Amino acid sequence: MAKAAISLLLLLLSFTSETLLMVNGQKTWCVAKPSSDQATLLANLNYACSHVDCQILRKGCPCSSPDNLINHASIAMNQYYRAKGNNQWNCDFRGSALIVMTDPSYGDCIYA
Repeated sequence: MAKAAISLLLLLLSFTSETLLMVNGQKTWCVAKPSSDQATLLANLNYACSHVDCQILRKGCPCSSPDNLINHASIAMNQYYRAKGNNQWNCDFRGSALIVMTDPSYGDCIYA
């Protein structure tokens, strides 16, 4: 019984921690679901960028290319996810996001 109570306590602490960076010991990132429509991606991009710095997406910056909505939304959503503590609820975006364990960084564009 005590072992079960400790396990439950640890589980609860992991979900209330400000820095839930890992799932089963692996680093995670937040990206847009490939099936998301353009309106949802735009709403996610605008929402995330209203809460975090999205200058990394400006023309000439490392993550400005490819210049498409799913790429920019994913980067902004991940910035938001990081800034808010890497909690699963910070990567929901009304069901249009995924938490992944494969680093989506490419070239000079590093997903923080």
